[in-house]
Amino acid sequence: MRVPRVVFSIFFAFVLTISLAAQQTTTSDPQALSLLQRSLNVLSGGQSLTDVTLSGTARRIAGSDDDTGTAVFKALASGAGRTDLSLSSGQRSEVCDLSATTPAGTWSGPDRISHPIAFHNLLSEPAWFFPAFTIARRFSGSGYVATYVGHEMHNDQAVEHISVSQTSSNPHAPGAATLQHLTQIDYFLDSSTLLPAAISFNIHPDDNALLDIPIEVRFSDYRAVNGAHVPYHIQKYLNNSLLLDFQAQAVTFNTGLTAAQLTVQ
Repeated sequence: MRVPRVVFSIFFAFVLTISLAAQQTTTSDPQALSLLQRSLNVLSGGQSLTDVTLSGTARRIAGSDDDTGTAVFKALASGAGRTDLSLSSGQRSEVCDLSATTPAGTWSGPDRISHPIAFHNLLSEPAWFFPAFTIARRFSGSGYVATYVGHEMHNDQAVEHISVSQTSSNPHAPGAATLQHLTQIDYFLDSSTLLPAAISFNIHPDDNALLDIPIEVRFSDYRAVNGAHVPYHIQKYLNNSLLLDFQAQAVTFNTGLTAAQLTVQ
């Protein structure tokens, strides 16, 4: 029986995909690990950080909405984060908890109605506003692979570009490539100080985990707080447009925060 050409093409594409997956490394690049470790040492000041709270002023821009007000960001090293914005248009909150047995997240707007966050949007980073935790969690978690992309210019700044994603122990397992893609986060470390200048990752529509919407978080105005280095100016870009501009006024560490205290009410 003659095999139709279209079937052969599909089969060939499938075999090629499997072959490429088998070639993907599951071992971190030593240079990438060294750079991340040195960055983490500078960020943490060599101390153990379990939680952080940043409070300050915020501006949120979404379409025709341009609101200002105050903001409080909280995060746990174990993998939970919460943001609260008190703006002229009302209160906005979001919480993600990856430390629970079943990862979960919710968000609410001015109407205070709670909405679930799709699971595939929980896999990037709940503490996106605090780079020390984003790096530390990838050292403590299992299956994360770091790759050194190279020295480059990013936003007119010389940086060391490192990409980190979570891999499956079986690269042929269903969903292995999707997991790697959904968990990918890219770090842009200042070449001189190794402090993160930016991180980037993707979020996705609730009903389409394969459609990428780029997020970039830029860090500046680093200040020493009890030996650690904290970015006091944080800007979050959605699809290359500024979404949130935050200026910290106060930062506290290790106050005993728990995941239960981060739940959106």
